[in-house]
Amino acid sequence: MASLLNGCANLQSRSFLYLEKGHLQSSRVHGISFKRLTEIEISRFSSISRLSCTKKHKYSQSTRIYSTRTAPRASLQDRENATKYFDFVVIGSGVAGLRYALEVSKHGSVAIITKAEPYESNTQYAQGGVSAVLCPTDSVESHMQDTIVAGAYLCDEETVRVVCTEGPDRVKELIAMGASFDHGEDGRLHLAREGGHSHNRIVHAADMTGREIERALLHAVDNDPNIFLFGHHFAIDLLTSQDKNAMHCHGVDAFNTETRKVIRFMSKVTLLASGGAGHIYPMTTNPPVATGDGVAMAHRAQAVISNMEFVQFHPTALADEGLPLTPAKRRDNAFLITEAVRGDGGILYNQSNQRFMPLYDERAELAPRDIVARSIDDQLKKCGEKYALLDISHKPREKILSHFPNIAAECLKFGLDITREAIPVVPAAHYMCGGVRAGLEGETNVRGLYVAGEVACTGLHGANRLASNSLLEALVFARRAVQPSINCMEKTSLNPNFLTRWARPVPPLTLKDSTVDKIDKRTREIRLELQSVMWEYVGIVRSTNRLKMAEWKIGDLEREWEEYVFRRGWKPNMVGLEACEMRNLFCCARLVVESALSRHESRGLHFTEDFPYLEESKRKPTIIFPAALPKLTWSSQQLHKQLQC
Repeated sequence: MASLLNGCANLQSRSFLYLEKGHLQSSRVHGISFKRLTEIEISRFSSISRLSCTKKHKYSQSTRIYSTRTAPRASLQDRENATKYFDFVVIGSGVAGLRYALEVSKHGSVAIITKAEPYESNTQYAQGGVSAVLCPTDSVESHMQDTIVAGAYLCDEETVRVVCTEGPDRVKELIAMGASFDHGEDGRLHLAREGGHSHNRIVHAADMTGREIERALLHAVDNDPNIFLFGHHFAIDLLTSQDKNAMHCHGVDAFNTETRKVIRFMSKVTLLASGGAGHIYPMTTNPPVATGDGVAMAHRAQAVISNMEFVQFHPTALADEGLPLTPAKRRDNAFLITEAVRGDGGILYNQSNQRFMPLYDERAELAPRDIVARSIDDQLKKCGEKYALLDISHKPREKILSHFPNIAAECLKFGLDITREAIPVVPAAHYMCGGVRAGLEGETNVRGLYVAGEVACTGLHGANRLASNSLLEALVFARRAVQPSINCMEKTSLNPNFLTRWARPVPPLTLKDSTVDKIDKRTREIRLELQSVMWEYVGIVRSTNRLKMAEWKIGDLEREWEEYVFRRGWKPNMVGLEACEMRNLFCCARLVVESALSRHESRGLHFTEDFPYLEESKRKPTIIFPAALPKLTWSSQQLHKQLQC
């Protein structure tokens, strides 16, 4: 169950966290330090040599030949090289995963496993920019203060200091690698300002910053002979073992969604950088790949999860209902209207042309996201409207088009000229401030498993993320995880004899195509029902009764879905994209609800009508330990058998 961590508001506490009896399938107590996890004692496996072969991999618009390393002709080598061996495995191809891969590749072979095309990640859709102290009138202390205030004082101060201090160097590294950011007439970087920031400190590339960073990093990866990209590989479950002291991670099973084969990636070190879980909600700015796979996998692997109640709803996603021309089909993800529009002077109105933000906060449109999102939500409910209006048209036309070309082009496709008309906007699920609990070097309580990016809970964001701190955090923690990962890799070897200890997931080849089609169709329907429950009961404004109703409805939906698929011949070890995503969505939805029910106050992104005020005694992170009770649902169990050392 979830609980507030008594006596410790910091993620990197110098004290130890303790898991109660049964948490790790024994009666002992297991200690976890989140300041610096203690030195790992890893079993010495016999080393494995590698043979080289070639494999075509689609990358963006071009095709390139990549060499992949597989095991030699050992007795346990699976057909068609279904087991691959690497020093490092990276799950996810956003900014965190790519930046980490480029560093550790100097010390060993790296596999990047990505769910779709390499460029399809939350990074690609990040419009605003990277916050960093690069102006002489700005300071690390000011950036820290803005971060802590936005995070409702739940941020870990040491983490905040580390990120704000190291951030400028990480941005300079991106520039050195070829990332091109906007410059002013004086030739210096143009620094924008966004909500919650007291200074102009947002480095950006127009309103397509994430796309530019992704481009630069993928180009560098493309030229690195030690990095191997595996596109369209869905990570199913982490491969874990348990000894008397800890859980260990040895890699991951992945499902090739193009060949429908399961590939086992054995590694000495695994970095989880798989992004967020926006698609537990029906309205989200996240791309379709953001189904909470990393958090769910880590939870099943007995990693500690933290602060899942803090789901950030971006205040201003494009409301298609308010466009002059309605899009022909429903979007897979809502189109984001960046925070920088308000930072540049955009004003929010209701449909009666009444400006409302000054009624809610003295900072008006520049208030932190949680306040702006709740204010818009309140206005929509009071006025009975489906969207608000964000107006930037009072600014010079050339300035609007130069700063926001992507937004202007998208709106113009549907008959809206943002230089003359207000933009219809509505809040949408945007970012998970919680995730896999991590230390200052991205370490987790599972040995050999590191995390970075949105999947991690480092303590930087606290109860609400400050605008443009997400790319910054990903860059800093990807870099900080490098040296401990190298140390771990150098102490570890791989043993092919482990392979028989984990059952291999299988695609549903024994089922008729018509049966699989029916299962997929029902799974998509259940997914929409789950998203509806989360939006209705676990949205921007919550209550204990609605959260308990959500808990009941989610459990009922999950049982209904499992009964449906298993009655039709689906086996617990079978894998398919729709089914695997559904398992992860259920898992993450339950973690969010469980965490929300445990916080009896309103702080940051978690606002509940039953406890509408901050309470100092509750200023602690929410912790979900590995469950003491047997897992009763399919989504909570790893598909393979765990290895007992």
